[in-house]
Amino acid sequence: MILRTLAFLCLGGFLSIVPSLSYAGILEDKDCGSCHRLSVEDTKKKFSGPDLHFAGNKFQPKWLKQFLQNPGVIRPAGIITNPGFLQGPPENLPPHPSFLEKDARTLANSLTDLKISGQPLEPVIIEPLSKGQRAKIKYKFERTFSCISCHQSLNLAGKVRGGLSGPSLVNAGNRLQADWVANWLNTPEVYTAKSRMPRYKMDSATRTEFSQFLMTLKKEPASRR
Repeated sequence: MILRTLAFLCLGGFLSIVPSLSYAGILEDKDCGSCHRLSVEDTKKKFSGPDLHFAGNKFQPKWLKQFLQNPGVIRPAGIITNPGFLQGPPENLPPHPSFLEKDARTLANSLTDLKISGQPLEPVIIEPLSKGQRAKIKYKFERTFSCISCHQSLNLAGKVRGGLSGPSLVNAGNRLQADWVANWLNTPEVYTAKSRMPRYKMDSATRTEFSQFLMTLKKEPASRR
């Protein structure tokens, strides 16, 4: 009972949001909250864009700034709306606004402040992958877990291939943080209550391998995915 109580308290601490007022001004100014959930406590409204209340855990700051200056399509099949339906292809959706460098930098810094508190549950140490290691992990990624059926990726020759319903992973190495990838695969419910993402049974070693593999997927410039 004591261990269960401690686990509950630890999880509760992890789920709480780090208090920050620094982001409120410009995010409100630019009306980011009309499309994106900026607080985990905001559960009454339906949002057309992805949740950003954990943007600081998920995205790399450099990519955020570049994306805000030069937005691109991340989910080719369209955005996900509650209760989990795709809302048409990008050409039928309003484009994401672009911002001048100064505003993009301030917005990126503000979004980086939005984090789920506590230390990452599963930190990932990024180590270079040999060609053989990458090929083995790629096989698991594409065949064992069929990630390629929903996500675009890069093959070993650098060509784009894969499904369209999930977010593109072509530029995952520039866009995502490795720790977030591992934690998302382990406990997606920490970040979102509803998702089309399957809940796979992966051991820690596989989650680390996938995180390391995704960090090798890079397409330059970083904002063009």
